[in-house]
Amino acid sequence: MKIHSNHPYHLVNYSPWPLTGSIGAMTVTSGMVLWFHKNELYLFQLGTFILLLTMYQWWRDIVRESSFQGKHTLKVTEGLKLGMILFIVSEVLFFISLFWSFFHSSLAPTIELGMIWPPKGIKTFDPLGIPLLNTTILLCSGITITWAHHSLMNNLYYQTSKALSLTIILGVYFTMMQAYEYLEASFCISDSIYGSSFFMATGFHGIHVIIGTMFLTICLMRHFMHHFSKNHHFGFEAAAWYWHFVDVVWLFLYISIYWWGS
Repeated sequence: MKIHSNHPYHLVNYSPWPLTGSIGAMTVTSGMVLWFHKNELYLFQLGTFILLLTMYQWWRDIVRESSFQGKHTLKVTEGLKLGMILFIVSEVLFFISLFWSFFHSSLAPTIELGMIWPPKGIKTFDPLGIPLLNTTILLCSGITITWAHHSLMNNLYYQTSKALSLTIILGVYFTMMQAYEYLEASFCISDSIYGSSFFMATGFHGIHVIIGTMFLTICLMRHFMHHFSKNHHFGFEAAAWYWHFVDVVWLFLYISIYWWGS
């Protein structure tokens, strides 16, 4: 039974997921402390399990509201777009803080670093090796996600499936190459400010790539279930915005840390 309202807004029903999500996040952070100090993983694993369950059920509810209950009207979609833009702006500011730290240390190396950059004893990565390959991978993924978006807007179902699948494969490939690079690194996060800056910046970007890949995978599953149309596909659009943001951040990381910073 459809309930008609006299306004275009979505008044959200009571939901337990913000509470369970908060409990999961608190358990994860507490578990990380336990992991770092006592090398015990059980609390971290429990928190991760709670978070994954919460994510699945919260996303399920939002998909129902948007695809089957008609709650995401044009006015609601405008609000969702604004929310996503503000979220990406907050992420930009987060990465600015990491770049600020890197440039603060590299432009004026302290006497403890020998007043040189990179610090003595740090063997940096060749910017023309894996970093350049990863740059190519992400640039190609930016092309394929744009291809998927235009195909969706033109009702080209199979082209959208193909392009979105390619984007996900490229995202997974990037993550694999980043993990291989970390395994081959001659320095670690505790090797002076260079190690800390490098692994914090590239590590958080890697986490964003993993999140973006999950985001796109959910969109591909929804696409297979015909949840998107050429006029109603904000879930995919938000994922595409996020992926382009990840691409741009990587370009700055590559130029600043891998090329100039080495």
